[in-house]
Amino acid sequence: MKKRLNLIEKGSSMMKPLFGVKKHLDQSPLKKELIELVSFRVSQINGCAVCLDMHSKELISQGESSQRLFLLNAWRETPLFSAKERAALAWAEALTLLHENNVPDSVYDEAAKHFSETELLDLALSVGFINVANRLNIAFATPAANYDAEQVINQLSQST
Repeated sequence: MKKRLNLIEKGSSMMKPLFGVKKHLDQSPLKKELIELVSFRVSQINGCAVCLDMHSKELISQGESSQRLFLLNAWRETPLFSAKERAALAWAEALTLLHENNVPDSVYDEAAKHFSETELLDLALSVGFINVANRLNIAFATPAANYDAEQVINQLSQST
């Protein structure tokens, strides 16, 4: 795949507000592991290799099992995910796919059983955030398999 442009170098002013969203999510009452799991699933749906690389590495560093990562695409068919994780994954899929511009009441109701209003808002924001990241990386052909969190943070701090 031919690289089109470097988002960090050329889009730093545009990316800065997006990292404000990330900072908010880092302070959210939602567990970081859940946000990463949802981000990985949304990235699977969207086919964003760079985000799959990033979130798989983050999840593994947080102690996530390979088995759960391998089976995440089929989370409905395995007992490896908790009811809360299932609600978050269903919510993330519904917001990402927006079937007929609708999130079913059943998906919302199940998510609302497991998350406070603040958590549900943050979960929706995290889904929106990863969808934006997926689309930017896909649009500009960001290369995958090179994720190094420290390097990205250093590049951002130097370019802003």
